[in-house]
Amino acid sequence: MKLLEERIRTDGRIYPGNILKVDGFLNHQIDVTLMDRIGEAFYKKYKDCGITKVLTIEASGIAIAYAAARCFGVPLLFAKKSQSLNLGNDLYVAKVHSFTYKKDYQVILSKRYLSSEDRVLIVDDFLATGNAMLGLTDLCKTAGASVAGIGICIEKAFQSGGKELRDMGFSVTSLAMIDHMTDDGDIVFRPTEEP
Repeated sequence: MKLLEERIRTDGRIYPGNILKVDGFLNHQIDVTLMDRIGEAFYKKYKDCGITKVLTIEASGIAIAYAAARCFGVPLLFAKKSQSLNLGNDLYVAKVHSFTYKKDYQVILSKRYLSSEDRVLIVDDFLATGNAMLGLTDLCKTAGASVAGIGICIEKAFQSGGKELRDMGFSVTSLAMIDHMTDDGDIVFRPTEEP
């Protein structure tokens, strides 16, 4: 998606350790027009897949999932990173390792909202090592739900996550794929197929 690539080039900031900050438009302050285009791109790719839910992890994926769910006309469902008293005990739970925060945590989802009747589109802002996506696919597997696709805004293609998910048979659509980036601000994108 050329629009997203240009925005990354213009407003993204690179920090040591292959950290790309896009908080000015994607996951802290949100450009709602760009978010609408992202939702439309995922809809265009997966519109014929019978999507019944759009799933993400709190918090950065919620705006993306909202934009996509709105296009599909289906509920947005997000896995929580901590259990609150009002969730109850009837839960799906999966373990996830965060590349960004360098720690393990559990993602939690009420069994009430995901079942074997669901066809799920999983979305998120970044794909690096793929751990968050594996956690969400595990939740779907436990629920008996099928994963129709995985939609990613920015894939760090120089890390293993995207390849591993594709090798497992998942349909992964990344709107911007970074081949490599340097601490001095150079970002090289891999060509992507426009959905």
